[in-house]
Amino acid sequence: MPPFDVLVSAWQIDWAAVVMISAFGVLYGLGLKSAAANGHRWPLWRTVAFYVLGLGSLAVLTCGFLGVYGSELRWAFTVKVSLLLFVVPLLIGLGRPISLARAALPPSGIERLNTVLAHPAVRFVSNSLAAPLLGLALFSTFLTPAFHTLRADPLAQALLTILIPLLGLLMALPIIEEADFQRSSAYITLEFVFVFIELLVDAVPGILLRLNGQVLDHVMTTQAALGWFPDPLRDQQLAGDALWFICEIVDLPLIILMFIRFSRSDKREARGFDDLTDEQLEELNAQHLRGR
Repeated sequence: MPPFDVLVSAWQIDWAAVVMISAFGVLYGLGLKSAAANGHRWPLWRTVAFYVLGLGSLAVLTCGFLGVYGSELRWAFTVKVSLLLFVVPLLIGLGRPISLARAALPPSGIERLNTVLAHPAVRFVSNSLAAPLLGLALFSTFLTPAFHTLRADPLAQALLTILIPLLGLLMALPIIEEADFQRSSAYITLEFVFVFIELLVDAVPGILLRLNGQVLDHVMTTQAALGWFPDPLRDQQLAGDALWFICEIVDLPLIILMFIRFSRSDKREARGFDDLTDEQLEELNAQHLRGR
């Protein structure tokens, strides 16, 4: 493992991350200003969570130690990508960017936002049915020679820095901002099944990296092997350990959030039934029996 002074002193400028952080920060700031002009008081803790926890963690992961040595160390790259996909979006989501956009935009802007959120591609990615497939597809590349290309190629790293957090936001925001992605209780119950499947599926690439006895990307040297660098096989095993652990532990808060989401959805549907008259409820039951 790296010495402590290396962990805290290794920094770089990741221009893709700088552009993304700047764009997110400016847009959120403009949203705060517009929401205030519309008479909405945005909670201070959500602003702090967005900037300090969300964008701050993105900056540390891309510009700190993991970003500096991610091209040479498999385990550093794996930890960076995993946290960019699973943790950073959850922290950014604490700032409720979609709710802020609704408070800041005029009616025409809200309509355009609704159109984007209703797009089939967004609806597909933003449900727990797709998350296991997307995570498996991404981490399965770590079992191939493409693992080295993703780490070493500057263009690939820039694209990952931008696309991975965006993908994570599409998967996390439906759980955090359930008002914009309302599902029925039955649908959420089905999502629970897929979340538990995700607990198993996401860990498969990590387990394979950990237990394999050969270097899967076929790269046996590093550009600047320091004294504390592990050998290639041990590096791959550490990457497998990290991926396995992160994929398992991150699903726990997601399951808790889904329980909360299910409870709110169930209460919302119960209130809807309570508002029906006896005649409306009988007609609804009759339509259900007729299969309508």
